Amino acid sequence: MANSTSANLKLTVQATGENSGTWGQITNTNLLILEQAIGGYSAITVNATTGATLTYSNGALSNGKDAVIKLTGTITGNIDVVIPDSVEKTYIIENGTSGAFTVTVKTSSGTGVTWAATDKGTKMVYSDGTNVVDTAFTDLSSDITPQLSGILDTNGNDIIVDDAGAIEDDSNNPYIRFQKTASAVNYFDVTNQATGSAPSIAAVGSDTNIDLNLTPKGIGRVTLNGNGKVQSLAEKVNVNGTFTSNVNVDTNTQAVQLDTAAATANFTVNLRGDGSNSLDASMDVGESITVAYITKQNATAYYNTTVQVDGSTVTPVWQGGSAPTAGNVSSSDVYAYTAIKTASSTFTVLASQTQFA
Repeated sequence: MANSTSANLKLTVQATGENSGTWGQITNTNLLILEQAIGGYSAITVNATTGATLTYSNGALSNGKDAVIKLTGTITGNIDVVIPDSVEKTYIIENGTSGAFTVTVKTSSGTGVTWAATDKGTKMVYSDGTNVVDTAFTDLSSDITPQLSGILDTNGNDIIVDDAGAIEDDSNNPYIRFQKTASAVNYFDVTNQATGSAPSIAAVGSDTNIDLNLTPKGIGRVTLNGNGKVQSLAEKVNVNGTFTSNVNVDTNTQAVQLDTAAATANFTVNLRGDGSNSLDASMDVGESITVAYITKQNATAYYNTTVQVDGSTVTPVWQGGSAPTAGNVSSSDVYAYTAIKTASSTFTVLASQTQFA
């Protein structure tokens, strides 16, 4: 019976009675091929346009049998590195080529694994005899708790975070949590700057005009530490179509309250946080807040007789030195109130009345 060749590593399978005097040499070659398949390394220079075909010589060492292969050379187009059909083998392959073109490792007639044009990384792949398949063992998703030993370079690719996913500290406490909006088109850009220029956070996206929302939790505030500069500011106005003699100005949700219905009696103005929160709970000691109440007056004019904070009457410090004693006929009277918190549940209120006719 004649010798034969194994299907995958092309070892010489010696038949009984064959290779008299050379049996040991053939066995040694087979062992070297096995060593090559287990731990061998080859650097293969590919053709710039046609790539390469890995060799599988029968009964001899050849580059297609190595465990680790580094592809080198400069490529000027997308290339294929071909493994012969019917070979079943695992490889670690590094794309060490130069040139921004794809590299695909595939079988002669099947499909394969592609390195993107800018991907100069390493993949573990295997040929099942028909196609070349990516094991994905080099992906972070294959490791339950991957740990980086150096800087993570995304190589021009995005990082995808699932809905409600977070970046956490080393105690698994979130730094930033991300919330998904279906079909989102607007987002923000973070831009660093060179010396002398300020970094920026900007709202961007496909819409022409979009706001950038900073939302504190509950009655917390957005705090700007240090000096601030405002180029344009819009204040929230609550437009109320019904007059009431007990006016609640909710400082947490509005800066201005406008009554479009004329006053029919003198009125009390109560400054509070909102319907669920006091002004005292909404402010820290050493803070002030300013709001305005605009009341419409007809032929009989009325005015603000009592000022309260959280339902308790206070004596304001009125502009000009005295409280108003009347409203202004056929006008809009604007009352401005500045509440300064000097201690717990203790406020100094500055007030003024201005006629707009």
